[in-house]
Amino acid sequence: MLNPRLVHDNEKSLYIFCLLFSIVVYVSLIISIIGIIYIIAGIIAALFVQGLMMGHIRANGIKITEQQFPSFYHTAHRIGKEMGLSRLPDIFVLQSDGMLNAFATRFMGRNYVVLYSNLFELIETGDEEELSFILAHEFAHIKRNHISKNLLILPALWFPFLGKAYSRGCEFTCDRIAAAYIGNAPAAIQGLVILAIGRTLYKHVNISDYVLESSKERGFFVWLSHIVSTHPPLPVRISKIENMHLYPQHYGYTSKSFEASVQS
Repeated sequence: MLNPRLVHDNEKSLYIFCLLFSIVVYVSLIISIIGIIYIIAGIIAALFVQGLMMGHIRANGIKITEQQFPSFYHTAHRIGKEMGLSRLPDIFVLQSDGMLNAFATRFMGRNYVVLYSNLFELIETGDEEELSFILAHEFAHIKRNHISKNLLILPALWFPFLGKAYSRGCEFTCDRIAAAYIGNAPAAIQGLVILAIGRTLYKHVNISDYVLESSKERGFFVWLSHIVSTHPPLPVRISKIENMHLYPQHYGYTSKSFEASVQS
């Protein structure tokens, strides 16, 4: 069972607010015939776009199976089982033109995790723990039903700043869950650094200096870029994991590997 202390406060409170806001919008639309048409048209359009994207991924991506990258498949199966997922999501690796990213999605009752190829290449450099953190982060989105919940609160997600704030809360939650389940604070932090600078140079980054210098960057546009983003800044996410590393008891989680010294 998921430890409730791993769920970020902003996710819990903002989801309730987003849900209430969305219900008001839905009721307002339903009382008019035109509003009902808008809702139906929006659902159909969203399903079509989502279906087209998943069709491309399934047709071109490489699916991780017991025969295709079996070692990583068994790692994913273990993490999913430990996190209490009833069924392992379909995992695809997709060519990414150098981009480092991963995402979870759901379509027609099936959960998917997509790893961009440049990120997946970490299995060749011996950095599987860092990749496991990123995978567990995406599994956490599925565990928390974030994708299904987003369908319920679509009006709030489109509302300026509100949906983005909720999304950032979800990202903090998934970082916490992923760090807890892989039980390795340094690997979790390094996984985030990889997203910042890439899989080749990340080992040379002074993490403390990275977080410190980022905290000095202030101003209107720095603030604005933060509140219009679905993801918190990477240095902020790193500092949150460092705090979890220092005070795991506050999150109801302890392990010797998680409490190992954080590399800088």
